[in-house]
Amino acid sequence: MSYAESPALANHLMDTVLPVRPALVDRGSVERMKPGMVQQLVDSGTAKAMVISQRKALVTPDGLWFGDASPLWAALEASGTASAIYLGATLGQSSLPQGTPVLLFTVADAPEPGTLGIPANAEWSGFREVAGSLDPSDTALFIEASAISNWHATHTHCPQCGAPTDIEAGGWVRRCPKDNSEHYPRTDPAIIVTVVGPDGRVLLGGGGPADARNYSTFAGFVEPGESLEQAVVREIGEEVGIRVTACQYLGSQSWPFPASLMLGFTAVTEDSVARPDGVEVTRARWFSREELQKAVLEGEITISTRLSIARSLIEHWYGGVIEDLQP
Repeated sequence: MSYAESPALANHLMDTVLPVRPALVDRGSVERMKPGMVQQLVDSGTAKAMVISQRKALVTPDGLWFGDASPLWAALEASGTASAIYLGATLGQSSLPQGTPVLLFTVADAPEPGTLGIPANAEWSGFREVAGSLDPSDTALFIEASAISNWHATHTHCPQCGAPTDIEAGGWVRRCPKDNSEHYPRTDPAIIVTVVGPDGRVLLGGGGPADARNYSTFAGFVEPGESLEQAVVREIGEEVGIRVTACQYLGSQSWPFPASLMLGFTAVTEDSVARPDGVEVTRARWFSREELQKAVLEGEITISTRLSIARSLIEHWYGGVIEDLQP
């Protein structure tokens, strides 16, 4: 359906998309294929490393902590549970000099701050706990490190024969020594959608208790053999009984907790009555722009944080920044 054929599209779908965020890390997909490149970087004395254990990273008041890779690896490798992965080289807008190689060291047992050269004021923190205080470069590295470390933690054996696999290509491939099959990190696509009604209002909803105050966009995983647009239509129909007549892709966000890629859409409908399925969605409500801002400022509802693509999608419909209720 074209814009001209649908007044709803013309009225409610903006021609713009979400801003493209530039890459902050050169992942070096060619360089990391060279055998032994990670060890060479460790030995070079120029590489820095961040550390993850149990999905938490070392963070200081200044941001992610990066240690000198060579002495840190020597100390961690002695534990017998450490692995090293190449994350890439910094491209600027980072606390590290541009072009600094960055490695990820993962360990089963988290070393105590104040040991192994780790600052005493460092803490083990999950991404959600500190994302609001990280700069863009640290955020990008934390998300990349989370994604690849999560994959390694859950894909240690060959899915074809069950043999333990070996890590290659700077940590971005696992190879089976028995059947020589190669296995690569997986990402699960999921659509996330703002639904706009015939009167221009946005439909938001949530799960859990029916009287909960949190409202957000609707989302769901893309199923095998399904296009993104088909997933939008199916998920919105299943979750709130709304028939989508058209949708437009706006942008994406990696959310590797454990392995999602959120693909943002705005969709339009001629329906005005939502019917939550009572399972994934227990409440759904239409908001005008004025109603949404008023409900947020009065504490009647909460919406997604600014860290998420959900907030970006809602504010894209809103046409600006939605003010949050101040503590």
